[in-house]
Amino acid sequence: MFRELRSTIGTVWCSLTHESLMWPVHGQYQCRTCGRRYPAFADAPIAGRPKETASSVVSRLLARASGALIRAAITAFVLTAFVARIADSAELQPATLNAWNAYVSDTGSHIQQRAARGLPFLWVDESPDRAARVRRGDVVVAPVVGHGTEGVPHGLIHDWIGAIFIPGGTVESLWAVVHDYDDYRQMYQPVVTSSRTLACADNSQEFQMIWQRKVLFVSAAMQGHYQAHDVMLDAHRGYSIAEAVEVREIEAYRQPGERLLPPDAGNGFIWRIRSVARYEERDGGVYLEVEAFALTRDIPASLAWMVKPVVNHLSVNSLTTTLRQTRDAVIASPSGSQALASCPIHARGAALIANADGGHL
Repeated sequence: MFRELRSTIGTVWCSLTHESLMWPVHGQYQCRTCGRRYPAFADAPIAGRPKETASSVVSRLLARASGALIRAAITAFVLTAFVARIADSAELQPATLNAWNAYVSDTGSHIQQRAARGLPFLWVDESPDRAARVRRGDVVVAPVVGHGTEGVPHGLIHDWIGAIFIPGGTVESLWAVVHDYDDYRQMYQPVVTSSRTLACADNSQEFQMIWQRKVLFVSAAMQGHYQAHDVMLDAHRGYSIAEAVEVREIEAYRQPGERLLPPDAGNGFIWRIRSVARYEERDGGVYLEVEAFALTRDIPASLAWMVKPVVNHLSVNSLTTTLRQTRDAVIASPSGSQALASCPIHARGAALIANADGGHL
């Protein structure tokens, strides 16, 4: 947002210098601030407009500059109001939690219905263009609902999906990375600042992770206790579900007076987190797609027009970065690196037998 504000200020400056007689260049005038060239008002009309006089140009530029200054002032005011608003505590309400639980349940049902109707296992395969982009190395991210958020009582549900292709990757090498919870603080830095394995079973794991994000004037640190479960559908396809069963905000993280708040208390930056990862080994690598869900406090209606685009940008950026960091870690992992995972990978045959029915979400 600071970058956007700086860009607005730059626009104001350019507005005061565009089409100035101070810098003529081959019958045009060039802004030395941004480098753009404009027709000389005295020599050639601007496309679609008659020739302008010097006074009309000055009037138009002043109007443009005034408008940009007003937008900059509004932006600063809105950001200040939003920061002041989120400084207030926001505890999770029962109605908000009920809406989240219903949404998660519906999502699980939709995935089962997709399988029953014989739709493609991977989201990327639903669109040839999307599949081609991912195969070329692009990270494709899109909202699952609306513009990425859905309003619920006193909260917001965020739902995004992203996909990536890992050339040379296998299911085993992917598992070695995603199960190495003790090393998350290295793979997913700087957001993840601490991570450790709590327990491992045949196809399930528990781990703890602390992440920190700094946005505008706000620094949020959260500690999550996660449970994960793996399901192999066959020798080359599977999915994993990870859910934070407890999320706690850390007040004054890494500062004097640091304090771990009770669950569902604090500013409401994150109340619930859940992800469903699907992967398939083919085409000389492995496709990985992640659908990420989160429950957060709501955004005041008066600020939604300004804040929601910023929130959505952060969601896209976060999912894109996570997928890229996972791909980089899999590609960089040495052969046989499954032995390094903090949760040892069990025999694929045992996983297939244990989940012969494809599992349930």
